[in-house]
Amino acid sequence: MGTPEFARRPLAHLCDSRHEVLAVVTGPDKVAGRGHRLIQTPVRQEAEKRSLPVLMPASLKSESLYENLRRLEADLFVVIAFRILPERLFSLPKRGAINIHASLLPKYRGAAPINWALINGETETGLTSFFLKREVDTGDMIAQERTAIDPDDTYDTLAAKLSELAGPFLLKSLDLIEQGDQRGVPQDNLKASPAPKLTPENTIIDFGFPAANVRNFVRGLSSKPAAHTTFREAKLKVLGCELIDEQGESRLRPGSILPDKRRLLVQCRESVVQLTRVVPAGKAEMDGTAFVNGFRPGPHELLGDILTGGKETS
Repeated sequence: MGTPEFARRPLAHLCDSRHEVLAVVTGPDKVAGRGHRLIQTPVRQEAEKRSLPVLMPASLKSESLYENLRRLEADLFVVIAFRILPERLFSLPKRGAINIHASLLPKYRGAAPINWALINGETETGLTSFFLKREVDTGDMIAQERTAIDPDDTYDTLAAKLSELAGPFLLKSLDLIEQGDQRGVPQDNLKASPAPKLTPENTIIDFGFPAANVRNFVRGLSSKPAAHTTFREAKLKVLGCELIDEQGESRLRPGSILPDKRRLLVQCRESVVQLTRVVPAGKAEMDGTAFVNGFRPGPHELLGDILTGGKETS
């Protein structure tokens, strides 16, 4: 059970193993583009390439889905990057249902573990396999796999890295279950941390934080859904930024654009960040130089508002 590209690679790995995949459950096709074409999920594309039965339920509470899954008489359900399963479904298989989660649980429980690990400046993350239970991401752990977060990793690169690791890691977890060596280790709830769903409200850049925090925020959201701010009352997505060895002008309000003919420099709290890849509203992605040359921001013209990171100054 899975939907995005992150789940496609483990499915391919599972199909190439000695295990038998009885069916695939994924999200419905989406309408996209000017021609309103129906786009299949990456998991459905992989399943159909391998001639696997595919279920695309509109609701996980539907009686038809329950009956279809019950008739499979599966030993195990594998859930990766999918919706929250009702207990009625995850209790169907003989050996239970497992999830591959993109964090070292109990850290970063929730919908966006990769994003929040980067936003918070973590240097290590990984994968955890666990048995599903009613409370989301709290089930007993089967195994974990650790990996370093590189200083230049973004959401896109780290998600791809973890997705590649997820295939072999899934097979390792299945071996432990099959051999009866692992019934699951309880999580320490005192060490839990959240990784809440990303919304338009919690993806706004706050230049009131130090430049290092702003850079981590941008890389944790690049390229989707993308960190954003506003410029001249229009949305400006920021896909890339770098730290530079300049302090700027601490008396300026954070978010002020600093005068520079080649670089898009923005004052943060007591430090400066260089925006290297941006997407203005209604425009294609461009580098900072193209933005400066095209929009010609005035000296100390502002990006966005200060939210929580620092005091407003005039």
